[in-house]
Order: sequence, then structure tokens, then C-alpha cells
Amino acid sequence: MSGRAGGRGSGARDAGGSPRRVTVSREGGVVTVTLDHPSRLNVLDMAGWDALGTRFEELSGDDSVRCVVITGAATRAFSAGSDIGAFGAQRSTPEQVTRYADAVRRGVEGVYRCPHPTVAVVRGVCVGGGLIIAACCDVTVCGESSRFGAPVNRLGATMAYEEMAPLLAAAGARAVLEILLTGDLVDAHRARQMGLVNRIVPDEGVEEAGAGIAHTIAKGAPLVNRWHKKFVRRMADPRPLADEERAEAYEAFQTRDYSEGTAAFMEKREPRFSGE
Repeated sequence: MSGRAGGRGSGARDAGGSPRRVTVSREGGVVTVTLDHPSRLNVLDMAGWDALGTRFEELSGDDSVRCVVITGAATRAFSAGSDIGAFGAQRSTPEQVTRYADAVRRGVEGVYRCPHPTVAVVRGVCVGGGLIIAACCDVTVCGESSRFGAPVNRLGATMAYEEMAPLLAAAGARAVLEILLTGDLVDAHRARQMGLVNRIVPDEGVEEAGAGIAHTIAKGAPLVNRWHKKFVRRMADPRPLADEERAEAYEAFQTRDYSEGTAAFMEKREPRFSGE
């Protein structure tokens, strides 16, 4: 994958004329995935969730990617989650509910299972499915006026196990229950206390801060970044580590990037990592 595809807030449309809810652009090793439906707070319908899963499946298989940024088009929202206006046509019958759930699960798991480091850049509201997407990311930076929540109890709807899992991993049971049982939106500082946000910056500096984090990550050894992400996720699993898993923690020392990194350190220069 190279060059630019789509664009932020582009209002791009698929061949059939429907809004393209997820667009992708690239700068070097940093790929930006934009939730792109600004007139509706970047909501995702069933096709949008499917598209999110497809984009991340593609990115996950591209070893030239160093970091993935996820953001929302314009400044009013990261995403307000699923498109409630489409529920009547897409989420009414049991069969439709199942199909819609499959699409959401594909999108959520696509983000969560991405082997590359991911950074959520949040401006404005981040609720429902948008909150879940942000929780799937490794680092989240937001603006001071951002708001977070999941008021699904006011719709009479439940959050499925697979959708809830990233929130639990990020914030824990008590914080997630506070969010789900009250339905209230929390401000950026409360979200950081809960573990949903890593950094809060002035609203006008969110995009720059997110880009800075992404490019800093991209300068690191890509194999090491992927290994560390994998190891942290694995350590949340209570099963005992297998001998092969322990051995994998030392594979980095056999890579070209290790030789390059140590040589660059001794020579007092920036390393040039190849991902090998």
C-alpha cells in the first residue's frame, strides 16, 4: 500500500453512490484511517463496520506499516458509533441483528487485532461504537473538550461481549459499569482517570499531538513494537506461558534491526530500521 487513498472529510462515495464511511491515507510508514461521515458525527452503518474490518485486515498484512492512526473527519466527533438511523432497515429482525453484530465484530476485531501500533486521535464526542474503536487502540490522545460514553441503555440495546472486551481491558469492570449503567458522558479528565485516554491536549493541538506520537512510534524498530504489543496482550491472559512463548521474547536479538540499533547507539546516530 503506498501513496494516498481517500482523504479526511472527503465525503467520498463508493461506486454505488453510498457514502464511504472509512477512508485511508498514508505518509511514509504512518497510515491514517479516517471515520468519514462528518455530517452525521462519523457514524458507521453496517457497510461502514464491514469497511473498517476490511481496511484493517489489509493493513495488518502490510509489513511496511509502522503505525496506524484512527481519527474522525472534521472536529465535532471521533465517532458517535453505529448509525441509529439505519437500525430500522438493518437491525430489526433477528437475522438482521445477527448480521449487523457480525459486521461490528469484524470492525472491532480488525482494529484490536492489528499487529501494528495504533493511535486514536479524538476530537469532539467519542461514544458508543466510537468509544469501543478508541479503546481498541494502543494509545489515545484527545482534546480538552472531548466527551466519552456509551448511552446504549437509553436505546434499550445491549453491548455484546466482543464489543465490551476492549473497554474492560482498558478501563476495568467498575469504570465500564459506570459508563453503561448511567449512560452519562464523561469529560476528558474523567476518561483519563478511567484509563480510556493517555494524553489530553488543547483542542487545537490534537491532530498535531497524535501525529507526533505516531511518527515517534514509527521511528522505533517495527518488529520490536509488534512484539511488545503482542506480549502485553498475552500477559493479560492468565494461562501460563509456554516455553515457545518465552523463547520468542529473545528473537529480537537475532534480527538485523538489533544489529542496526546497537551500532547506531555506539556511533551516536539515528538508527535506520528495516523491519528485518
